[in-house]
Amino acid sequence: MITPEARPRLASKARLRLDKKTGQQVLLYPEKGLLLNPTGSRILALCDGDRSVRAIVDVLVDEHEGADKATISAEVMTFLGRLFDAGLVRTEPD
Repeated sequence: MITPEARPRLASKARLRLDKKTGQQVLLYPEKGLLLNPTGSRILALCDGDRSVRAIVDVLVDEHEGADKATISAEVMTFLGRLFDAGLVRTEPD
């Protein structure tokens, strides 16, 4: 489950790779791939198992001057929640 205190990281079956053709990041997993926009790529790059979701949101807010923290938090939670439900992101135990 993704909570603000969760420390997400990619699941062992998932890899973040640069698509040489498009120059975009792709989340690869068995026999499939998900083309990521720059925001999705940045979120996943921050999912190292050490940072909490709350810390990831703080980094994104700092990187986007004038950004609404509540909006970013909701969008990050939704994005990571979908990847968690698909088994592509896991959370580190406390």
